[in-house]
Amino acid sequence: MAYAPHTPADRDAMLAAVGVESVDDLFADIPNAVRARSFEIPPPLTEQEVRRELTRLAARNRIPEVSFLGAGAYRHLVPAAVMEVIGRSEFATAYTPYQPEVSQGTLQSIYEFQTLVCELTGMEVASASHYDGATATAEAALMACRLTRRDTVAVSSAVNPQVRRVLQTYCSGPGIRVVEVPADLGEAGSGLTPGEAAGSALDESVACLVVQQPNFFGGIEPMAELAEAAHRSGAQLVAVVEPTSLAILEAPGAYGADIVAAEGQPLGIPLSFGGPYVGLMAARMESVRQMPGRLVGATRDAAGRRGYVLTLQAREQHIRREKAASNICTNQALCALAATAYLSAVGPHGLREVAELSMVQTRHAVAALEAAGVARRRFSAPYFAEAAIQLRNAKRRHATLAEQGIVAGLPLEDAYPELGDCLLLAATELTTDDDVARLVEGLEATA
Repeated sequence: MAYAPHTPADRDAMLAAVGVESVDDLFADIPNAVRARSFEIPPPLTEQEVRRELTRLAARNRIPEVSFLGAGAYRHLVPAAVMEVIGRSEFATAYTPYQPEVSQGTLQSIYEFQTLVCELTGMEVASASHYDGATATAEAALMACRLTRRDTVAVSSAVNPQVRRVLQTYCSGPGIRVVEVPADLGEAGSGLTPGEAAGSALDESVACLVVQQPNFFGGIEPMAELAEAAHRSGAQLVAVVEPTSLAILEAPGAYGADIVAAEGQPLGIPLSFGGPYVGLMAARMESVRQMPGRLVGATRDAAGRRGYVLTLQAREQHIRREKAASNICTNQALCALAATAYLSAVGPHGLREVAELSMVQTRHAVAALEAAGVARRRFSAPYFAEAAIQLRNAKRRHATLAEQGIVAGLPLEDAYPELGDCLLLAATELTTDDDVARLVEGLEATA
């Protein structure tokens, strides 16, 4: 991008055209009490000084030698073909592909992405262009409120705490109430969302029940039971899923989910310091008019040739503020393309192998820790590829191992004070037996 600074003469000309005397006049409508003060921006630097400073900051990054961190973002192998595909010029487009004449590559990739999401989830229609799994979940809850004309959202406490915070923020604007359904986190608890607790929280004001599968602790939730409880009260079930698990676990469409949301990062997108990622959303066809995000359909032109276009939603549906299905859905087509290329490269058998290897390595880690007497699994329910383990001085020992290049999962104390003696461990197909051995040795040494 070219560097084009505005000269004082340029600024004076723009201010004169607008009809004000200074830049401050542009902010006159903002009360002084809430207007930003000095940002304490340091003085400008030369290019050489900037390079030196950026090098210093980059050197602070520490890449762990061994990592068992998951909690919503997972370390998987990304085939080389994925990066090759997303770099091709055929998929280059400006912002959103409103002009199909010049955007067929991107439109087709989005169409294929939607198709794959439907196949994974067992749903009838999928949209694209959600920022990430958390915002897709919040959008799904708002969609359920529009469909049911209700103003309360019930969410399990076993849903990722960060997702719940985003959901709370989204709902605060339109005045939608969020109530929490407590999971069974007692000393001998299952770590799951009890059907009785969900049923008691669902009344005629609740639009949807939001449940994660597998849940934040890796537990396999009784989704069919929870779907039935939601539907009895006239509410919808929003299933927040981990896409890799769908190679093994029952599809949301089969157990009665009305809307599905997911974080697409495990599908061929590197961890990348937290983003950018892509949110997945799928639903039943009867709800398609309330779905936010881009929808691509296949059609034929006047010559009978197959083509792809944005369909069912006008562009204005995304920019009319209170009348819009969403105001912040954007173009996540590059990340959606990466997910599409990944699923095409690994295929259904490869995805199942990734899921199975992740399950095997997580169980290997848990069994090794229990055999060494270092820790025990905290919850009793069946689990996928993540598990909460209980041990003494969990947070301190986690910090000690981090200094040695070993990330021993995620301490749960901050999000769940009642689980202050627990770490959340995740393993994938990239986790080796040596990694497990180092984790066990490290925790033994810090005992």
